Amino acid sequence: MECGVLYGRWTSSRSSLTFKTVHSSRITFKTTVIEALHQAAYKNALCNSLYCPDHMVDNVQSEHLHQFVQNNFTSARMALVGLGIDHAVLKQVGEQFLNIRSGGGATGAGAQYRGGEIRLAGLSSLVHSAVVSQSAAAGTSEALAFSVLQQVLGAGPHVKRGSNTSSQLIQGVAKATTDPFDVSAFNASYSDSGLFGVYTISQAAAAGDVIAAALAQVKAVADGGVTAADLTRAKAQLKGQFLMSLETSGGLLEAMGTQALTEGSYSSPEEVIKKIDNVSLTDIANAAGNFVSGKKTMASSGNLIKTPFVDEI
Repeated sequence: MECGVLYGRWTSSRSSLTFKTVHSSRITFKTTVIEALHQAAYKNALCNSLYCPDHMVDNVQSEHLHQFVQNNFTSARMALVGLGIDHAVLKQVGEQFLNIRSGGGATGAGAQYRGGEIRLAGLSSLVHSAVVSQSAAAGTSEALAFSVLQQVLGAGPHVKRGSNTSSQLIQGVAKATTDPFDVSAFNASYSDSGLFGVYTISQAAAAGDVIAAALAQVKAVADGGVTAADLTRAKAQLKGQFLMSLETSGGLLEAMGTQALTEGSYSSPEEVIKKIDNVSLTDIANAAGNFVSGKKTMASSGNLIKTPFVDEI
């Protein structure tokens, strides 16, 4: 926690080398593709990178930091949550130590989805590719349907070093190539928008086949290719994932704060579980259908000689 920060000129200059070191260590192929995916998908707001571009590292001054805090760290844009503390005491601590400005702060622009494509050609023998359509904002019933759909298709291994062979995406793509690959459903929900699709990693020569097979699995779900048993399993996985995220105080605080900021209210674990149970086969098919018919966004990185363009998928 930082209280009453002064933003001296030494702050930005001393942090430059540290930032560059941390920045370079955290940027992976997947991070690069997800960043490019959002840049291609949106006209504003969500198109902005989470990371400071290299050319701006030495140009961010203490005045910029101070202005950003003044515009964004305001009472209407923040959530103060606590566990094991009386509400009045928590409120007093916030008012006394956090030095939060009152008011709405800078007006945020609503995210505008446009669709598009970014290709990052390189020498890597592996191709990372993501194909998405616009989905739904966090807190909506549609967003919950996309979360269940992610589990139906396969969200990645549920145990450490698991093979995830039961995933519908894994099973479908395995029929299209004998080369090593990985595939999972991609799902991201924000306060006013969302993205849903597939993320593939494949050998360069097999990229087109892997992507096509993954998209075919989503279409199969849209056409009704999901059983009641599939839905029950997916719901159980989503509920387990959700409840395990609340097992620590930090996880529960994060969930409370995230809900308060994105949805304007807090739903108890029991309420969330009930909402998950209410998702139907029709909801899943509709969510998959929205992806299939929606305007696509695609981002790819690696040796792209066999990777299709977004208008070819």
